[in-house]
Amino acid sequence: MQDRKRLEKSIGDDAEVKGMIEEVDTLFELGREGEAVNGDLETTLKKLTARLEVLETAMLLSGENDAKSAIVTIHPGAGGTESQDWAEMLLRMFLRWCERNNYQASITDRLEGEGAGIKSATIEVDGENAYGMLQSEIGVHRLVRISPFDANARRHTSFASVFVIPQIDDDVNIDIKPEDLKIDVFRASGAGGQHVNRTESAVRFTHLPTGIVVQCQTERSQHKNRASAMKQMRAKLFEHEMNKRRAEEKKLEDTKLEINFGSQIRSYVLAPYRMIKDHRTKKSVGDVDRVLDGDLSEFMHAFLVFKKTGKIAGDDKDLDD
Repeated sequence: MQDRKRLEKSIGDDAEVKGMIEEVDTLFELGREGEAVNGDLETTLKKLTARLEVLETAMLLSGENDAKSAIVTIHPGAGGTESQDWAEMLLRMFLRWCERNNYQASITDRLEGEGAGIKSATIEVDGENAYGMLQSEIGVHRLVRISPFDANARRHTSFASVFVIPQIDDDVNIDIKPEDLKIDVFRASGAGGQHVNRTESAVRFTHLPTGIVVQCQTERSQHKNRASAMKQMRAKLFEHEMNKRRAEEKKLEDTKLEINFGSQIRSYVLAPYRMIKDHRTKKSVGDVDRVLDGDLSEFMHAFLVFKKTGKIAGDDKDLDD
């Protein structure tokens, strides 16, 4: 049924694009006959271009795990309260991206910061191609702005890191021995009412052979938190094994640069000018509010083109040239 749904969608996409191209041809023909069609033609071409870009992005997702759902973790870096607030801004940005693109997102772990922001957060993003799309966000994100926490209104630079791993299907066999797991239960922190804070519903799993640690504390039920934590543990162990098998490829851990100056993949500048620039693809966007509200499509598309071809989207030259 899933294969049939994908095929039906492909057929529908083809019919939609074909119809839009026929509409453009018709408008050109009317224009040759002297009718005023410039406005309609411009609108239709913009829609066609945007639709083709979406389809091209989907075609670029050909990796082994690109079609899978994803687990996203966010950690603040250098900057104290500033970076914790920036990490919370990134959390909101990804949640809004999920809403815009009809992905189901649930926060499975959130550790509140001291005074403002968050110290860490984990999101499970469910939907086709979630990992393939979100892999463009792996790395350090840099924010430059006038600090709302500085009484002298000075400009501050903050950093936060984002890591993304694919969720593993239940039919993938990941052998986790009970004796290899250290299980801790504790009281959840943060908002949630008396039940969350007064019962030991939060769960932390530590995989002793690898040192991998996951935790979940958002559900009232310890059973549900255990299930979610086990899902994250299976995903992380799968990624760990895949990285060992593919030693020639860049491992996920290689993206864990120091969360500080010089290691960022993207800069979000809100002062003295407003611009967001991806340092890998050279893609720049001036509408920072739109991006921070979850519109990441331009950056994701440019990254996928760069990853697939080694070229900047819209440029015929190699990045190294």
